[in-house]
Amino acid sequence: MAALAVFVERRALVMLALGFASGLPNLLIFDTLSLWLREAGLSLQVISIFALATLSYSLKFLWAPLIDRTRVPLLTGLLGHRRSWMIVLQVLLMLGLWMISGVDPARDLALMAAFAALVAFVSATQDIVIDAWRIEAAEVEKQGAMAAAYQWGYRIAMIVAGAVPLILAEAYGWSASYAVMAALMLAGVTGVLGAPREKAHAIRPIHAEGVPSRPLLELPEWLARFAVFGLGALLLGSGLAADASLLATLLAGAGATDAGEAVRAAWAARPEGVYLQLLSVAVGLGVIVLAILPIPGVRTRPGVYLFAALGDPFRDFLVRYRGVAALILALICLYRLSDFVLNIMNPFYADLGFSKIEIAEARKVFGVVMTVLGVGLGGFLVARLGLMRALVIGAFAGPVSNLSFAWLATQGPQLWALFVAIGIDNVAGGISGTCLIAYMSSLTSAGFTATQYALFSSLYALPGKLIASQSGRIVESSAAAADAGGPIAGLKALFAGLPPEAFAGAMEKSQVSPAALGAGYVLFFLYSSALGVAAVVLAFMVAGRQPAGQEEPAPAEPADQSRQST
Repeated sequence: MAALAVFVERRALVMLALGFASGLPNLLIFDTLSLWLREAGLSLQVISIFALATLSYSLKFLWAPLIDRTRVPLLTGLLGHRRSWMIVLQVLLMLGLWMISGVDPARDLALMAAFAALVAFVSATQDIVIDAWRIEAAEVEKQGAMAAAYQWGYRIAMIVAGAVPLILAEAYGWSASYAVMAALMLAGVTGVLGAPREKAHAIRPIHAEGVPSRPLLELPEWLARFAVFGLGALLLGSGLAADASLLATLLAGAGATDAGEAVRAAWAARPEGVYLQLLSVAVGLGVIVLAILPIPGVRTRPGVYLFAALGDPFRDFLVRYRGVAALILALICLYRLSDFVLNIMNPFYADLGFSKIEIAEARKVFGVVMTVLGVGLGGFLVARLGLMRALVIGAFAGPVSNLSFAWLATQGPQLWALFVAIGIDNVAGGISGTCLIAYMSSLTSAGFTATQYALFSSLYALPGKLIASQSGRIVESSAAAADAGGPIAGLKALFAGLPPEAFAGAMEKSQVSPAALGAGYVLFFLYSSALGVAAVVLAFMVAGRQPAGQEEPAPAEPADQSRQST
């Protein structure tokens, strides 16, 4: 009962409203807006460029230090550090959505793109602040419930932003629809004003003692560092987003149109493009590190301030978790790998013979309910069993649930089987996602909360995004091998008794027999489950490093500098 009581505390209810405020602008910009643009007569190629606004979410850790270190004049004294930022950003989101509502994309596409980019940037920044407030507002053992409440609010916002704007647009037009959505952001304002007063925020000092201030000499260094920093961010973002459109556009603007098109084509090539994306991420991170490093042998204010802002939070993490930091980072990156590779599920359901209506009912209605249940169960496990035990359970949940899809592939278009598989997977995904959020929250340190959590949340999906690009290729190459009598040819016998509509389009779409395509899917789901073994092993290794009775990785520096002290 004590574990369940956490969900009805004031802070959890506030998180419900803040989760809604986080999810609403996200879906309005990255999903619903595309329908408005399509109705305005824009091409799919132009619409796809708007997806580059997602770069804000991938790169948010780069400006998170500003949130940790900058006070909002007047408001910080009244509301506190985090809540004052949330109010400002929510007002900006309402203003941005309202400005979008007043633009005709057929006439002012550039203006629409600018407003959409603004809303995406502010929304990503709001996520930084909400995550920081969530972590600082509750003890570690309550982070599961806080994460669950946030995800519930986010899911509600996705339902609202996915359906209500379309209904309003049909009756009153898109402009009125987005104006109403801007007003709905008041839910977030209500949550902030209803939040309990937060503890005083301690800004970590930057030690620049003995470094003389020379503004005229420092200006060229600032400009050079920011230019290098921007190049690194561009490379990093292009790799994380798996999209070289911005790189190609900049090259074209510099007169190298052919080079830009070559980069775009190389990025889209399979599988070579995946390696280029990974290389772009690595080079981008290296360039960013170069931009913030102090000049060897020379202490300057740009070097001291930039390294303190971006380098100190990461160094703090490495020092506090000395000896286990690499394992923790590997665990974060691989924890949900088995889920991220499942990016071909709609084609799988269609190949299996399910109708669009059946898929929608199972995924968008029943699946959402099961995810909400899983999220709540994850929060309960953290509160009842402790963080590390829950983390280990969540590590098992992902790969084990993927086996249900291998079983579904052998059942044919049986609707009850579809509901069973999706129910198992969504409950498991809700559990593992909540446990991971709670764990990443426990790793942050007072004064660096926003920056460290933003870094974790920006990078944890990277391996999954890169490996997921090969999912379709694995299915079809495995199916071709099964038809050719390869090692998995025996799996074809599992599909001998399926109805003719199961995998009926296999020959036309993939040039393989229906049974071979089924075998390819089974092997793929077994492969996705096997990927999760690494997370299970790492979870046990990290948990095994904990002192008896301690639920978090032991900090290496004094307790007053650690997350536990808050």
